[in-house]
Amino acid sequence: MIGGSGGGRDRESNPDASTALPVPGPCASTQRALAECHRRAARGPMLPEVLCRHLNRALAECVVTLCCPDEIEAVRTLCGSAGTELKRTQCQRARIDLSLCLEAHQ
Repeated sequence: MIGGSGGGRDRESNPDASTALPVPGPCASTQRALAECHRRAARGPMLPEVLCRHLNRALAECVVTLCCPDEIEAVRTLCGSAGTELKRTQCQRARIDLSLCLEAHQ
């Protein structure tokens, strides 16, 4: 729902929650925390997307870092601040490389 308060939303269970694959290694605790956050959010007035967004972002960053460590580091290094035309071109290339890496892991 865009622009709404979320107070009148339907209380359906998240269809992805029961089919989510466990994340191995260092991301497992973040995944468990996110699942717990979604369970708590289902009992309250806030949307899980709002209440749990910090955990969702942390899990995404963890998984991307595990799958494509070199590519994410290049994006962080080259795209973290404004720079020359060369740096912007390198940033764009790094983003493409990261996208390709992630696509290969899907």
